[in-house]
Amino acid sequence: MVLLLPWRAAAQPSLPPNELGRVMILEYHLIEEPEARWARTPANFRRDLERLRAQGYRLVGLTDYIAGRIALPSGTTPVILTFDDSSPGQLRFSERNGKVEVDPSSAVGIMEAFAREHPEFGLKATFYVLPGAKQPHKLFGQPEHEQAKLEYLVKRGFEIGNHTLWHANLAKYPEATVRQQLARAQAWVERLVPSYRLRTLALPMGAYPSQLEWAIRGSVNGTQYAHEAILMVAGGAAPSSFHRKFDPYHLPRIQATEPELQGWLKHFQQTPGDRYVSDGDPTTVRVRKERVDQVRQPLPAGLRLVGEAPTNPARP
Repeated sequence: MVLLLPWRAAAQPSLPPNELGRVMILEYHLIEEPEARWARTPANFRRDLERLRAQGYRLVGLTDYIAGRIALPSGTTPVILTFDDSSPGQLRFSERNGKVEVDPSSAVGIMEAFAREHPEFGLKATFYVLPGAKQPHKLFGQPEHEQAKLEYLVKRGFEIGNHTLWHANLAKYPEATVRQQLARAQAWVERLVPSYRLRTLALPMGAYPSQLEWAIRGSVNGTQYAHEAILMVAGGAAPSSFHRKFDPYHLPRIQATEPELQGWLKHFQQTPGDRYVSDGDPTTVRVRKERVDQVRQPLPAGLRLVGEAPTNPARP
């Protein structure tokens, strides 16, 4: 059993803008008792949110990050939450006084309660679902609520992503099977939430198919799929979406275990120059002058590059 002490927030230092810094894309799986390699307890998940908020992080949507739409207050840092495998602890419905509602101990319930207490933190996440998996991973369990759960996520502004039909290792299959796995997952979700498009893909086991293009876009029996980004299962913090090394089809993630999360939070505290820090203006990309050549070209439409001298020459 992993015992974690209550989190106590330390004073958050003021950080200068650094919109070429790296961004954490956190990867959660089970939200349940007990704490384990692929499980985060509800209490520890809420503790993660508290730590992130206290250290100046704010939630942004994955597709906003990909598009370069990062509208955060000056001095804050984007962080992205992703959930793989659509297990019940991520979104559970329960009945209270004859009314069906979100279980407050599920990930969505915890995030919504936290957002009510701290609206500035935000309420964003992407859920990578398995429409054809065996229970309890088939669309969050509770078969009678499958459609209602997907509709709830969309209505609340969460994103739904492709994780294949039943968690297939795409490296093992020929083109036809790869495309069927992705298109059938899209078709299944679209039947429950008409016209909804799965815009990103999280690779089961991080396994790419033989040809990258098979995973990016395609069509099977009239169902089209098109992914703007592909997420891996590891690799650390991701590049800024404004950095020349930004590759939306090879986005690394940080598995949200205690050692991994604590290690990256410590890294960004000790090496603040590696951390994305917003300038508060969503129309500009503000970087130090000596790093201007690291900015990707062209920038997303509507954005303007601003190069500044460092406020602290000793800062890395």
